[in-house]
Amino acid sequence: MIDKINIRVYALCLKNNKILGLHEEYAGDLLLKLPGGGLEFGEGTVDCLKREFQEELNLEIKITKHFYTQDDFLVSRFRENEQLITIYYLAEILNEEDLLILDPCIEKTEWFSLESDNPFPLPIDKRVFEMAKEQFVK
Repeated sequence: MIDKINIRVYALCLKNNKILGLHEEYAGDLLLKLPGGGLEFGEGTVDCLKREFQEELNLEIKITKHFYTQDDFLVSRFRENEQLITIYYLAEILNEEDLLILDPCIEKTEWFSLESDNPFPLPIDKRVFEMAKEQFVK
């Protein structure tokens, strides 16, 4: 039975036709995911994303526009009683030279070409990568 909602907020950081991904351990699995995380009570989605970048990567970002909000029903891969809602923004990293991984679960960051095969295993990240490829690769 679904009795919780988990709102996740992520960023598409693009540079030279590449997108930033994080190699991160979550619930015992090694994942490749877009940067971002969970919305906290009393927090707006943009503030959530800025906080996540600061806490995890020591980076300041500027949100340039809303990119996508998941509109279908999705159960968390990690908690069967939890419905996920994911929101994606386009974001610009303001101080990339200050990148410092502060979250011990993040193994490394990596830039992936939008012209390559889709590297993301999570269903909505996978969908968003394809949307970005369609929109930004000419």
